[in-house]
Amino acid sequence: MATDPDAALMVAFQGGDETAFRSLFEKHGRAMVAFCHHFVRDGARAEELAQDVFLKVHRSAARYQPSARFKTFLYRIASNHCLNELRRGEYAARRAVESAEDGQGEPTDPDSLAGPAPTPEENMLATALGEAVEKLLGQLPEKQRAAFVLGRLEGLSYEEIADVLDTSISAVKSLVHRATVAAAAALAPYAADGKEALP
Repeated sequence: MATDPDAALMVAFQGGDETAFRSLFEKHGRAMVAFCHHFVRDGARAEELAQDVFLKVHRSAARYQPSARFKTFLYRIASNHCLNELRRGEYAARRAVESAEDGQGEPTDPDSLAGPAPTPEENMLATALGEAVEKLLGQLPEKQRAAFVLGRLEGLSYEEIADVLDTSISAVKSLVHRATVAAAAALAPYAADGKEALP
């Protein structure tokens, strides 16, 4: 039996324990919304995509092998779903219509957490940095974006990313390296205290 507690929950779900699946959703749901947000940059749509991902996990449970980490299984489904969404182009068209109808086109941040009140300068820098990161992610080729998000933001190993993206470890290293170089160039103005990036 796998030592991964998530794998144990998935095996329990395969055996008919719906509470095990709910536990997986509660544990990974918010992180999945954040992951999807890196692809579509809209909070409401990211939540929809995350729900889609867990529906796919639910329907694909019989295919899960407990020898594999559940997180790898989850992010393989999520990456494929998000990349397919981008390739179809349905999201961009839908959002353009919705923004025109309700006047709400501002992206939301699913990672926002309560904390000490930031200073106005910190607010400006955080906003500028967030916009720069989102712009960077939007400009990266699909597989570079997926590899970068999985590795740098979700903490998966090269081996796990290769499994998720169905490619070689050397290809993953190349994808992450190219994306990291692009990120370093895009975020250079925010190095040190970031004051040069503010008006």
